[in-house]
Amino acid sequence: MHFDFALNSPTIWVFLAVIIFILLLGYFGIHKKIATSLDTRSEKIRNELKQATLLREEAQALVTSYINKQKEAEKQAKNIIKQAQKDAENMAKIAREEFEVRLKRREEQAEAKIKAAEAQAMRDVKSKAANTAIAAVEKILRSGGIVDHDELIKNGISELGKLQNK
Repeated sequence: MHFDFALNSPTIWVFLAVIIFILLLGYFGIHKKIATSLDTRSEKIRNELKQATLLREEAQALVTSYINKQKEAEKQAKNIIKQAQKDAENMAKIAREEFEVRLKRREEQAEAKIKAAEAQAMRDVKSKAANTAIAAVEKILRSGGIVDHDELIKNGISELGKLQNK
């Protein structure tokens, strides 16, 4: 390639125009403005990276915190379940004991009623036997002293048998 440095050559004028243009850019400090702009941009990117790193660390701390809270909540839930099971077992035990006490009390009441009924029946039998004996003695005394002992005993036994069957 051959360069012609004649003043009438367009290549030399384009070359000179580019040089002047670059010198003008340098004179007005465009290169400084470009460098400052690039520095500002790089600083902005650096700050955004720092912020992103901080946000990531915060997010990681939050995740860790929530994981710990979840584990704690699970432990509390397990403890609540264990306590509920213990309470249910205790309540069942108490209910069984109370049922047994009530059952025993009712049994005692039934036995007391049976004993009272037996005692009343015995009083009734004794009363009836006494009334029968009195009636028999009265009959003997009214008849004038002649008594058939065998008949009297039979009548007394039959009266007592009737009382027992009632």
